[in-house]
Amino acid sequence: MQNSNLSHQKIDWLCINSIRTLSIDAVQKANSGHPGLPLGAAPFAYVLFQKHLKFNPKNPNFFDRDRFILSAGHGSMLIYSLLHLYGYDLSIDEVKNFRQLGSKTPGHPEFGHTAGVEATTGPLGQGSANAIGMAMAERKLANLLNTDEHKIVDHFTYALVSDGDLMEGISAEAASMAGHLKLGKLIYLYDSNDISLDGPTSLTFTENVEMRYESYGWQVITVKNADQDLDAIDRAITQAKQETQKPTLIVMKTTIGFGSPNKAGKSSSHGSPLGPDEVALTKKALGWENEAFTFPADAIAHFQKPGACGAEGEKNWNQTFNAWKAKNPEKFKIFEEGATLALPSDFSTKLPTFKVGEDFATRESAGKTLNAIASQVPYFFGGDADLSCSTNTLIKDGGSFDGQTGAGRNIHYGVREHAMAAIANGIAYHGGLRSYTATFFCFSDYMKPSIRLAAMNHLPVVYVFTHDSIGLGEDGPTHQPVEHLAALRVIPNLVTLRPGDANETREAWKFAMTHKTGPVALVLSRQKVKTLDRSQFASESGLNQGAYVLSDRTNYQAILVATGSEVGLALETQAKLEQQGIPTRVVSMPSVEWFLKQPTQTQEAVIPSAFKKVVSIEAGTRFGWAAITGKHGLNFSVDDYGTSAPAPKIYEKFGLTVDQISGKVAKWVKE
Repeated sequence: MQNSNLSHQKIDWLCINSIRTLSIDAVQKANSGHPGLPLGAAPFAYVLFQKHLKFNPKNPNFFDRDRFILSAGHGSMLIYSLLHLYGYDLSIDEVKNFRQLGSKTPGHPEFGHTAGVEATTGPLGQGSANAIGMAMAERKLANLLNTDEHKIVDHFTYALVSDGDLMEGISAEAASMAGHLKLGKLIYLYDSNDISLDGPTSLTFTENVEMRYESYGWQVITVKNADQDLDAIDRAITQAKQETQKPTLIVMKTTIGFGSPNKAGKSSSHGSPLGPDEVALTKKALGWENEAFTFPADAIAHFQKPGACGAEGEKNWNQTFNAWKAKNPEKFKIFEEGATLALPSDFSTKLPTFKVGEDFATRESAGKTLNAIASQVPYFFGGDADLSCSTNTLIKDGGSFDGQTGAGRNIHYGVREHAMAAIANGIAYHGGLRSYTATFFCFSDYMKPSIRLAAMNHLPVVYVFTHDSIGLGEDGPTHQPVEHLAALRVIPNLVTLRPGDANETREAWKFAMTHKTGPVALVLSRQKVKTLDRSQFASESGLNQGAYVLSDRTNYQAILVATGSEVGLALETQAKLEQQGIPTRVVSMPSVEWFLKQPTQTQEAVIPSAFKKVVSIEAGTRFGWAAITGKHGLNFSVDDYGTSAPAPKIYEKFGLTVDQISGKVAKWVKE
């Protein structure tokens, strides 16, 4: 028995050192990367994959797999080593091409680029918050789909987090929420090595992390010697899985750069290759005799066992799924539609149509539309940053989301905008659900890193932003967004929509629900706007091309382009100018960047490039409008911070009134 145990320990360490040496060899070949984390974290990553993680490398998208997120994305060679050695579609040649152009092994893990990577990580704290979204998605889908007889959703979410992750404010917000929700199937593996890029964490990070997480409502387990004690690691993960009322933080005390004679425990191993000589010394210290990028046959055979077990597990799950499907056709329909984000065939006909005379703030008409969507789409849920009464984003009779059971459709994020956006991304990464967030537009600044990652990864998250301009009024410049539209419009693959009336708002939500290749931001007013008479003006369906001719006149002398609440102002200006014998065209442009992606023919039909008298009217900065109005166009904008006053007074102060605009346009067209 003793010899058998020794043999078992030997194969464990052969596998762990395979992970370590593959990582440092790839970093050295690239002459770029972070070797310290893989050397230190390999033991607990190995125990997780070998003994606990539910996965099938031949089908990385197995629906009920456990999720593993490397939040400390700078240590990307750890996950690439794991994926290669555990049989995912990641060849040794791809590993050798680490950080090279076009490889499947970029410097930080990228979702959708490498099989087995569950989230794009690297900006610290993001992955830890994404994991919380994934754990919430698991609970929501369990509530929607499971029955007493069949559980088709029953998996854990693991995240490997670092000191840097836990320093970031976003992780504090997210962890607080996870504890509040009692997400018992969420487990953090904390690589606590006491080293950051600039040196020991004693320079910056001396708080008691364990007590902090306990105060959040987490179970905290510490493995004091995670460099060596594989049994303690195994026991800790087992204990974490048994706790159903709390998320768990497992503090893995490790040595960064473990095995490196001259760099172990030092910041020099964090973000730079060890160097050829130190690689050789490290391999010698680890007792490694194989050539670079090669491994003992015994280790390769051992790595294959969890994948084979996972494939068998998926086979059994498929049998359960088929039995569940036969007995639960309505639930299967939810599953099927959620998997592809499909909508009912009569979806559009059940959205509200607003009548002339029904004047709403666009946040109000958006709220009515949101509830019409929720009544038809059971996989749709989301929430707000403690503002649902202002953003109008509460799903009526939807109940509050319960992190234990997954019941409820309204996520109460609290005042946690940073975490809210990243958690919503995690829900999207998980798949099977469509989620939204909501807050005031000025707080989009708090969400920008997550919005950027959603756009980068084509995540279909909907961001609802209300109180969209100086029209906010008395709350003053701190809450009046002026530069925010420009800031969102420059994010690639994000569609920003600022609708001009109630029916355009309904069309914006319809666009968002049918747009599956990236996030959508809905930018909505606090102040009421008139519902336009579409028998006199063009159909709101023009929103789908980003901009459209709303009101036209023969031989127009100027084109007035407006967005949002300023569309009504443009129409009033058109009428005023017409009284002066100056015909104009009015263009509603809910999305500048989406319009600029349309075919040239479409753009020319709305704003002919040869026509030079183009005017923009928007209660925000003029930055970016030259792409529409031309270098010498006329821009009515807000190029300074707002002020505290009733909205009409602020619009007057910034020159956004019918008389001020029409006077300048009349003079300009005659020049």
